[in-house]
Amino acid sequence: MGGCFSDVKGGKEAVGGAQPSSTVHNDAVEFFYRSHGAFPLFSQLELTLSASNLLDLDVTSKSDPMVIVYAKKSDGKLEELGRTEVILNSLNPVWIEKVSIAYQFEMVQPLIFHVYDVDTKYHNVPVKTLNLRDQEFLGEGSCGLSEIVTKQTRSLTLNLINQNWHGGMRKFGTLTVQAEETIASRSAVEIKFRCSHLENKDFFSKSDPFLRISRIVESGGSIPIYKTEVVDNNLNPTWKPVCLSMQQFGSKDTPLVFECFDFNSNGDHVLIGKIQKSVADLEKLYKERSGVNFVFPTSRQGHEKVLKGQLFVDQLFEKEQFSFLDYISSGYELNFMVAVDFTGSNGDPRSPDSLHYIDPYGRLNSYQQAIREVGEVIQFYDVDKRFPAWGFGGRTTNGTVSHCFNLNGSASDFEVEGVEGIMGAYATALHNVSLAGPTLFGQVVNKAAEIAGRSLLSSNNKYYVLLIITDGILTDLQETKDALVRASNLPLSVLIVGVGNADFKQMEILDADSGPRLESSTGRIATRDIVQFVAMREVHSGQISVVQGLLEELPGQFLSYMRSMDMKPLTFHAGQPSTS
Repeated sequence: MGGCFSDVKGGKEAVGGAQPSSTVHNDAVEFFYRSHGAFPLFSQLELTLSASNLLDLDVTSKSDPMVIVYAKKSDGKLEELGRTEVILNSLNPVWIEKVSIAYQFEMVQPLIFHVYDVDTKYHNVPVKTLNLRDQEFLGEGSCGLSEIVTKQTRSLTLNLINQNWHGGMRKFGTLTVQAEETIASRSAVEIKFRCSHLENKDFFSKSDPFLRISRIVESGGSIPIYKTEVVDNNLNPTWKPVCLSMQQFGSKDTPLVFECFDFNSNGDHVLIGKIQKSVADLEKLYKERSGVNFVFPTSRQGHEKVLKGQLFVDQLFEKEQFSFLDYISSGYELNFMVAVDFTGSNGDPRSPDSLHYIDPYGRLNSYQQAIREVGEVIQFYDVDKRFPAWGFGGRTTNGTVSHCFNLNGSASDFEVEGVEGIMGAYATALHNVSLAGPTLFGQVVNKAAEIAGRSLLSSNNKYYVLLIITDGILTDLQETKDALVRASNLPLSVLIVGVGNADFKQMEILDADSGPRLESSTGRIATRDIVQFVAMREVHSGQISVVQGLLEELPGQFLSYMRSMDMKPLTFHAGQPSTS
């Protein structure tokens, strides 16, 4: 068991599965896990389209409509996502062909819908090859994908317009867009594995076993999808339940490889044995209460040694793994809060070199950019769009330095109206508040946690997102850790944007992505990781966007809270046909 490892505890944690994890990035499985959506970075949706009262441009029959769906890119260009089939002779068509789109929470995704009447002579031509200039334009609709998924029905009806129409005022009908999450992203199995009589690979103690599960792909290779936690010094281990989504294991008949390793802190894990079984095979083992023997490859090609050690399935059931969209569309809200750094290190706001400089020509400074870009995404998920906004590290009008003052200058009301309200309050505060210091996060984190905690007494459908924008090095690092650990069991996430060129190593400590979970001064470990940090200089260098850098983990943090509290979507009832 020799060797050197920077975070042995992290290396022994489970990685993968259908639930978010807080393990450190010390395994190739983590990369696969993220890139294949096991962290809910995106959800695959199918759009179903129907229309009513379309314009009739045919003389002897009705229009033959088809819809083309586009994504509007940041540069204004349209990217085609898909086309429906052509419905013959219908002004109220319901299209069967779906259009797939990856819903990304952290991005505003404008959609454009063009409806065409397809000329009869093209009816036998594949829709993908149709030249649109040969078809008659019936109308256009547009919306953001967020507008659809936040509806409880996940359905939105758009009034079609036709700017090319010169026949006077008239209605062009409506288009209804229905979004459905593909069932594969919701179905999962939960399995509890146990082993007996494993071969000991250690000299002075017993093996420290863990399982690695991989899916065999058509090419014959395999892709790792899950790694269990390590059970120390045990030849008869039982692991915590494993939750695998259908996205990961494919189908019940897809072959999976189960490899049992003895953990070594230097990363050279020793294979104890392996088994190839499908989920269907595991179901059979569970029902029969029987085990299966591990095998070990031998030097003779194609031959394997059957081992005494066995794998057992002590628990297996199918479940519905509720997604971020399930919660949001059922009525859960994200409540946005913001805290702005008013410490002196930002520089005199009147100077163009200041991080707080308000450009008279409208160019946004880093604080304004972070507020607008993050706020414009999250506001879709907040019903009343009233946002708490604070400042910290500034000398207020009464002459005292405050580390949590209301940005709007009010003595009692800390909420402002919408993103523009935050922008306006920030600009006004720069005239009324003197920059001071030091940089302390503890009070604003505690204030946000107080609001999140109080909400639990009256409602369970709110989750809070605190955006802290700062330029400096923390003076109260341990106090901030204590506040974040206390808040880790509340419906709260903290997003931190670092502006300027300061050393932000402290922020990376608070964001536990690449290290252990936060620990308080009393030794308490954070229930979950609730912090995400991004440096604005990385945004300016073009490496990432501030929205993607900050919000890519938010759905995972949201789900980790909901699942840890065993909270289901508001419209879910125990009598529904679900095994979760």
